[in-house]
This record gives sequence, structure tokens and C-alpha cells, in this order.
Amino acid sequence: MSKPEQNPNPAERAGGVRNKPDQPRSDEPDFKTLFHAWVESHRASVVDSVGRLIKQPIGSFFTCLVMAVALSLPMGLALLLDNVERLGGSWQRAAQISLFMQLNVDAQQGQGLREQILQMPDVSEASWISREEALEEFQQLSGLGEALRELPENPLPGVILVTPAEVDRDNLEALRQRLAELPGVEQAQLDLLWVERLTAILKLGDRFVFGLSLLLIATLLLVIGNTIRLHIENRRTEIEVVKLVGGTDGYVRRPFLYMGALYGLGAGLIAWLLLAYGLGWLNEAVIGLAGLYGSDFGLGGVPSEDGLSLVLGAVLLGYIGAWLAVARHLSELAPR
Repeated sequence: MSKPEQNPNPAERAGGVRNKPDQPRSDEPDFKTLFHAWVESHRASVVDSVGRLIKQPIGSFFTCLVMAVALSLPMGLALLLDNVERLGGSWQRAAQISLFMQLNVDAQQGQGLREQILQMPDVSEASWISREEALEEFQQLSGLGEALRELPENPLPGVILVTPAEVDRDNLEALRQRLAELPGVEQAQLDLLWVERLTAILKLGDRFVFGLSLLLIATLLLVIGNTIRLHIENRRTEIEVVKLVGGTDGYVRRPFLYMGALYGLGAGLIAWLLLAYGLGWLNEAVIGLAGLYGSDFGLGGVPSEDGLSLVLGAVLLGYIGAWLAVARHLSELAPR
């Protein structure tokens, strides 16, 4: 007896092929959803941080002002040193090498030797002073004009004043020795003691600025760390609740990091304004003093790149200070 014919299911009757079992679907969100959530979380943290700073305008302003003063001190000293080094001509002239020529060297030979010296890479300027010009200048400066005119011949040699390209003791000594070996040069004179004093003063200024910068950076980290710690204590209950419902350490840390960066941003902008105003105010006295010496020297302002570096550095310090403060207290924020 034949087996009863089995009725196909509706899917088989419709298409003749049995449907495959459904593929398991993943419950994990896609990248677009995760990225949108990440952006939204950061946006909410920024808005929350800005709102909390605005609610305490006086306290936030004075915190930024303290940080700005600490930032502006080393930057201001560094800018003053840069402006002093703008008097490069004065530093180089103080380190001029005087080449006293032999008495038989005439003006044509002296000019030719001057052109040869100018071709050296370590030389910035070179000027020729003839025997006649040297005698006339000596007569004016010494006050012995009448007595010098009675001399049978000019006893002074021609001189070439060589201005080096940079003030460095070893390079200057090497340059002086090379110049002393040139034909027609009787003596090459350089005041190395004065050069050493100048170099020591500049190095002292650089080291002082560097040490002060390190000290004030540590002070800034302490200030921002203490400020963020106070914010953490004010929100301790809220943070414990967030961690109780599954909030991660990164989620808890994020608003405080933005708050530290905002403190740094405000401090950097205020420090930039303080430096610009302070240099402008000081420049009036500098211009008046320089005018008494017949100079048109004036202090330069704060360069844009230095100002931007100051602001970015302040933001970074605020971020680092906030991160250190939160990292220290994060373990204490576990829900009780």
C-alpha cells in the first residue's frame, strides 16, 4: 500500500522551495549610532561645563585671572628678553674685532682687505677707517688736536672694524685668529671679557625664565586641581548615583576635563590681553628713554604665534590639571 501523500506547507506550494531559517540578528548598534551617541555625550558635557561656570561668574573669573597672572609672568619675561636681543646690533658692536693695519697699508689695500673680510660667513659687517679719519677722530675725542697737528707724520694706522654675525666666545676667538693672519694686519684686538659678560647675562636670563616657568606651571596645576576638586565635592552625590546606574569612569571624568580646558582657555585669553596691554604701557617709557640716546627702539607686541601658543598651552595645562585631580579622587567616588 502506498504511503499517503504529504501536503506541502504553504511556502512550498507558493514557491516550491522551503524557506531557510531566519539569520540571527545582531543587537549591537552600528557605527553611526555609536558615533552619534559619542558626539552627543561630549556636547552635553561641554554645555554642562559652560553652564556651571556661568552660574559662578565671579569665582570662575578670579580663577582664570590667577592662572592668567601665573602664565603671563614667564611669557612676559621671555618677550622682554626677545626685545632686548632685538638690539642685536648693539650686542655685536660690543664684540667688534678691531684690526690695526700696518703703517704701509694704504686706503686701496685696506678697502680690498675689507671686501675680502666681508666674504667670510662669520662676519656681518666690516668698515674701513683710514689713517686720516683715525687721526681726526682721535683729535676730537682726546682734546689734543693742537698737539697732534705738530707731529711730523700721522702715527695712527688704518683700522678695519669687523662685526661678527653672532656673539659666541669660541667662534669669536677663532674668527679673531683668522683675521690676525691676514696680510697687512698688525694686530687683531677683541674684548673677550665683555663678550663673556654679555653671554652670561643672556644665559642667566634664559635660565631664570625657564626655572620660573617650571615653578609657575606647577602652581597652575595645583590651582586647577584644587578648583576641580571643589567641583567634584559639590557633585559627589550626583556622581555616586551615576556610577550606581552603570556610568563609566570616562563618563564621570569627561565634564571635569572640559571644565579644566575651559578654565585654561579663559586664562590664556586673559594672559594674552594682560601681556599686550602691559607691553604697550611699558613701551611708552622705553621709547622715551631710547629717544634720549638718539635711538628709535621700541618694544614689540605679542606675536600672534606666541599668543596662540600661550592659549593652547593654557588649555593643555587646564586639561592635565583636571585629569590629575579627577584621577586622584575617582576611586573615592564609588557609590556607598
